Amino acid sequence: MRIGILSDSHKKTELHNEALEFLLSCDVEYIIHAGDIVLEEHIEAIKKCGLPFVIVAGNNDNHLLNHINIKQEPYYFKIQDIKFKLMHIPYYLTPDSDIIISGHTHKSLVEYVNGKLFLNSGEVCAREKYLSEVMVLDISDEVYEVNIYNREPSSKKWNSDIKRFERNMA
Repeated sequence: MRIGILSDSHKKTELHNEALEFLLSCDVEYIIHAGDIVLEEHIEAIKKCGLPFVIVAGNNDNHLLNHINIKQEPYYFKIQDIKFKLMHIPYYLTPDSDIIISGHTHKSLVEYVNGKLFLNSGEVCAREKYLSEVMVLDISDEVYEVNIYNREPSSKKWNSDIKRFERNMA
């Protein structure tokens, strides 16, 4: 299973769309957005991908709270047999799911603690550090593989770093 993860698009439509195009080129099967999507056209761009998706509301998404495709945080869901918890602001970082995803900080995070995977894909908007960032999470029966991608907005080349963790199947 391959999941594209992004967060904090803000009002950067071009960067948001380029991030989605890149994730699609990675053959993701699902898209998860961890909040501050900000613009309805960003939601529509995700819908047009034709993939299953989950979007959680961020602190800059109050005007979108009634949108049918925006979930309140923390939002719990399953993909296959994997339990996810999705939030924007990392208030709910308790290990009560297999994978815990947050946004808001604009800093990428990958930690595997006691069999729980904590992720923050960073920022699409390139506001804090002039890098647009996304993640691709590959899940197999044995391994979580997290591909962390970033690029300067003026560049078309995505740089990558990979982290692998043996899944604790206890």
